[in-house]
Amino acid sequence: MDNATGNTPENNLVKKILFLKKKREAVILAHVYQPGEIQDIADFTGDSLFLSQQAAKTKAKVIVFCGVQFMAETASILSPEKIVLLPEIKAGCPLADMAPADKVKNKIKELHKAVVVSYVNYQQL
Repeated sequence: MDNATGNTPENNLVKKILFLKKKREAVILAHVYQPGEIQDIADFTGDSLFLSQQAAKTKAKVIVFCGVQFMAETASILSPEKIVLLPEIKAGCPLADMAPADKVKNKIKELHKAVVVSYVNYQQL
């Protein structure tokens, strides 16, 4: 570490991320469950739907979604013209993982009169 200039590995990493964000015309989204260091460099912090809606309103060409798979999928649906990146591709949600598409489709066939109900968390912070 160079104390005189403040060049710590952490500061250098943040500078590199911010440089790449500007170069790629990206917006960084951080779900409220992300560590503070990630929230600190994010353009928007909040709950999943709110973040996707905010990203859709930007002129960014790239969305970096620091969250889980379904959140990145939502951002992709709301911004089909943008590239959506999920830094941890295996990031999942136990609740969402309980209802994979094939099981839901099979259950609909089995219980054809059933109605499918879903929800989306929405909390603007």
